[in-house]
Amino acid sequence: MKRVIFTLVLATFTAVSVSAQKTVDIPNKADKVVKIWDNSTAPHSNEESKDENLDKNNFVGNTSQMALYIYKAAKKNNTRQCVVILPGGGYSRVCIGQEGFPIAEWLRDEGVTCIAVKYRLPNYGHKEVPLEDAQAALRYAREHAAELDIDPAKVGIAGCSAGGHLAAYTSTFTADAEKPNFSILFYPVITGTTWQTHMGTFNRLLGKDRTPEMTEYYSLENRVTATTPPTLLMLSDDDLVVPPISSIRYYEALKHHGVKATMYIFPSGGHGWAGRGDFKYENEYKQLLLDWLSTLK
Repeated sequence: MKRVIFTLVLATFTAVSVSAQKTVDIPNKADKVVKIWDNSTAPHSNEESKDENLDKNNFVGNTSQMALYIYKAAKKNNTRQCVVILPGGGYSRVCIGQEGFPIAEWLRDEGVTCIAVKYRLPNYGHKEVPLEDAQAALRYAREHAAELDIDPAKVGIAGCSAGGHLAAYTSTFTADAEKPNFSILFYPVITGTTWQTHMGTFNRLLGKDRTPEMTEYYSLENRVTATTPPTLLMLSDDDLVVPPISSIRYYEALKHHGVKATMYIFPSGGHGWAGRGDFKYENEYKQLLLDWLSTLK
């Protein structure tokens, strides 16, 4: 009898601990912040037990709640395009302070409505969690198209590094009717092949005990089809974090399947330059990206 009572008390304590997990509010200049769900209300949980934390760069760790930071384009130059932005961080953090908000603010000023996403991390093996967050962000944009003054057929996705993997993941694993209309990938993690990838990203996505079969399945160059959306890839030749070959493999797969694709490899810049403001080719990459967006039907 005592054992039963102890078990019930322990179960109650565990439930209270999970529900009391703290989330963070990130300093931002967004027009609107929408909290979609957390581990207790989302379709799946990443089973994160620690409180969310925020460092001095506004990078978020231990994410257990998904939130959208909406930057709405002004009417005077509104292209009615929308970009859902997925910051990088190796699936260990969400670098929204660098690769989320600054990119969103810049594109908003150029007439493109943006949604920067604080997504839930996979926490070593919960691979479905970040995907369903990215898909929910796309769904929100289309369902609120009138409010956002966007065209629901012009909703794309952008991602940096591990966020680039998530953007390509969403572009290839989502049902055709719900896929983004275009993808922008900054120095993305694509393949799980050992010498061509960032190992930490794949370990956190699939778990430390991932099998070769799992690695092959989630290497996104293998998931491209003719319905993968038009894609722009931007990276640097001297990137020592995510080898450029990762993007090249994705580009080759896109062209093999007849998908509209453009890739720019800058001579230098390393990794993580999008949104940072000190990239040698800052003006060039921004103009090339805007030019590419203008070609989309």
